[in-house]
Amino acid sequence: MSNAIVAFLKQNIGERIAEKSPSKVSQLLDGVLLKVEEGAIEVSYQVTAQMTNPAGLLHGGIAATMLDDVMGMAVFSMGNNVFYSTVNLSIDYLYSAKVGETLSVEAKIIRMGKKIAHVEGVIRNEQQQLVAKCTSNLVATSHKI
Repeated sequence: MSNAIVAFLKQNIGERIAEKSPSKVSQLLDGVLLKVEEGAIEVSYQVTAQMTNPAGLLHGGIAATMLDDVMGMAVFSMGNNVFYSTVNLSIDYLYSAKVGETLSVEAKIIRMGKKIAHVEGVIRNEQQQLVAKCTSNLVATSHKI
């Protein structure tokens, strides 16, 4: 294993993130960790009624939050011991998701610089349809983890 964070995360594959994450947002979304590699993470989420817009579909802000959180986990998996903060998030919403659907959110680092991480993320439904895709840049902060 590449680092202690990846080793820890791999021990928790199949587990609910909410039970062990220090992130309050991760606890709120209550995903299940599916895959972990250094610089790449996959998490599944069940769409609940609290995650929907007035049309009963997954709210775009919740989809963005899922992507942002999983992309942050991918950067965290690099083991740099500092907090990275999102600088920007560019999302394309391509398909809807309804209550009860299980979504897979994947994130992978495209480039890890000294201060900036460039990450891509996707959300897919159970039929592997692309629900949303995005790119983001995260910057290293002075906050230690």
